[in-house]
Amino acid sequence: MNIGLNVVAAKTIVRKEMVRVLRIWVQTVVPPAITMTLYFIIFGNLIGRRIGTMDGFDYMQYIAPGLIMMSVITNSYGNVVSSFFGAKFGRHVEEMLVAPMSYATIIIGHVAGGVLRGLLVGSLVTIIALFFTRLEVAHPFVVVSVVLLSSVVFSLAGFINAVFARKFDDISIVPTFVLTPLTYLGGVFYSISLLPEFWQNVSKANPILYMVNAFRYGILGTSDIRIGHAYAILIIFVVVLFSACMSLMRRGIGIRE
Repeated sequence: MNIGLNVVAAKTIVRKEMVRVLRIWVQTVVPPAITMTLYFIIFGNLIGRRIGTMDGFDYMQYIAPGLIMMSVITNSYGNVVSSFFGAKFGRHVEEMLVAPMSYATIIIGHVAGGVLRGLLVGSLVTIIALFFTRLEVAHPFVVVSVVLLSSVVFSLAGFINAVFARKFDDISIVPTFVLTPLTYLGGVFYSISLLPEFWQNVSKANPILYMVNAFRYGILGTSDIRIGHAYAILIIFVVVLFSACMSLMRRGIGIRE
């Protein structure tokens, strides 16, 4: 397969994804910004005053990294699942399959689009957070690497969801019944050190806990988990999910049926 053609194809898919996001910015960028602003006002400002501090930080400051990561995760996932399912629904995916590009290029192009939307919304939420609290990046490399790996993980997960989805309702099942509960139970609003030992161990089975805490460590320098474990889990998820996406594409599941 011609490498040059695949590079052009990947750039084309990414450009299409970004044009799509920016064209309907009222649906893709504004809602998460408003939602996160409400979180900062209600949880951080109003409730946070009663809570006081957590792990030595002002509560608003403590939850800010978690809210930023939550916006990155949900938007990376949502962008890929809606975009690729839309391509299936509109039969655009057939054009990609007959074009001289590899399955990996199709996956990477859509994942890159999801990552860029996640970073765009995450940057906007970070700017909003600065109006409510002070954030100083303790470990810049950790911040950048964790947010990139996390957005890749959930972009790949969104791709798998889109492959199996048969109707528009199917793309909302996983975000509603899986992604949202895992996010809220992923240490965004609290430290798992507050939980009994049994529930601490249960929480450690939640992969989002590692992403949120690793990102919080990058910004605040505090974490409930070991950073090495977080990186290991992120890398494993990237490899496993990308392999699963490639397998689904090769077998034509949900695409050629």
